[in-house]
Amino acid sequence: MGENISQQPVIPVPGDHIPVTSDLQPERTHTFTKAVVAWGLWDMSGAAFNAIVTTFVFSVYLTNAKLFGPDANSQLGYALSVAGILVAVIAPALGQSVDRSGKSALVLRITTLLTVAVITGLFFVSPQENRLWLGLFLLAVGNVLFETGSVIYNAMISDISTPSNVGRISGFGWGLGYIGGIILLLILFVGFIQPEVGWFGVTAENGLNVRAAMLVAALWTLVLASPLLISAKNKPRRNDLEKLGIVGSYRRLFASIRHLWQNDRSVVWFLISSAIYRDGLAGVFTFGAILASAAFGFAPGEVIIFGIVANVVAGIATISFGYLDDRLGSRAVIVISVTAMILFSLIVFFGHDGIMGMTAKHVYWIFGLGLCIFVGPTQSASRTYLARIAPKGEEAELFGLYATTGRAVSFLAPFMYAAAIGIAANVTALPQDKVAYTGILGIAAVLVLGLLAFLPVKTQASHAKSK
Repeated sequence: MGENISQQPVIPVPGDHIPVTSDLQPERTHTFTKAVVAWGLWDMSGAAFNAIVTTFVFSVYLTNAKLFGPDANSQLGYALSVAGILVAVIAPALGQSVDRSGKSALVLRITTLLTVAVITGLFFVSPQENRLWLGLFLLAVGNVLFETGSVIYNAMISDISTPSNVGRISGFGWGLGYIGGIILLLILFVGFIQPEVGWFGVTAENGLNVRAAMLVAALWTLVLASPLLISAKNKPRRNDLEKLGIVGSYRRLFASIRHLWQNDRSVVWFLISSAIYRDGLAGVFTFGAILASAAFGFAPGEVIIFGIVANVVAGIATISFGYLDDRLGSRAVIVISVTAMILFSLIVFFGHDGIMGMTAKHVYWIFGLGLCIFVGPTQSASRTYLARIAPKGEEAELFGLYATTGRAVSFLAPFMYAAAIGIAANVTALPQDKVAYTGILGIAAVLVLGLLAFLPVKTQASHAKSK
């Protein structure tokens, strides 16, 4: 078995690129087909988990020191770290199993529906310190489900795109995700968060407004994900791929990495560096709203407004950068975006008490939103890079490797965020909620490390071929 694994490298080098087309549509002339729209709507459905649960509403509620204790902020970081480790363990076996069995549609349905169930369960996290662990547990489980489902979802892009339009399609999906965040945040802000008495008589007593918002978010996910869940088809089973367990999957994973290192180290550096800077990107959105509330004095309603504007900015930027990706390539988009995010992170840190006549809130509004411009384009360009080099029939395994390398360090940004706050609290002898702004330094450090590791990555050979 060991010899078979070493003789069957599964990850291609860029020069081995095989243009990917759909079996049903080998000669596509229109970019935004029905299949592309259904695929993009799943990204839009994910706004409920990404924007509402982990970023702007539930995570802010769960880290409120008055409701769940002063250590809730750092405990959330550690809980998400554990979730990332679990995804890293699951992803390689999942990707290889899906490529072999062809049951991508089934796996996506299961993970999506279970994610809906987890979001629904957040309704029961009432504001008591002994309920903090229920909230952390559900957030961790939800992250595992959502991220493993995303492995399959990301791999599907190869079935609906060509090398010449994959940047636009990827940007379209990410953009719909941000647009979904805008719409859902507006609905929840108007209906539950802002008014003293919201829809159906819901008030903020016992955290009911936030908890009721989770029910709406669960319904949102179910409705918008349905077109893809209904239309997606399983692929024929591949009998030429060996059946592997978790141990065998990791042996094959390391064989693939060894093959890449011997043939094109640029791809290895891409996997390593993207794992690091993507974790920094996740940290920006995961902890961005928390920082606004805990460190820059934003009220809950102001956090929602900030989230709406952030999603508008991010959505427009991501769709626009998709066209730039198809013209210049993914590498240029990634370097520009990550560099800008590092600079804005430092300005946010040094401006936490105000700078150049601006108040702390003004600093965060301007430069916090500046960070949001570049998160989506970096994520989309990274997905595009893989889609352009993915061979037909092995997309899920390649994206499983992508998820595994990413999740192998997914503890990094939450840990650095929590550690930066902890160190600052020890040095200054202040409570953690008083030095919460230092968490941005931990995220900035992750972005710097990712950018440095990315510099050896070469421009895609396959991109030049697709022009």
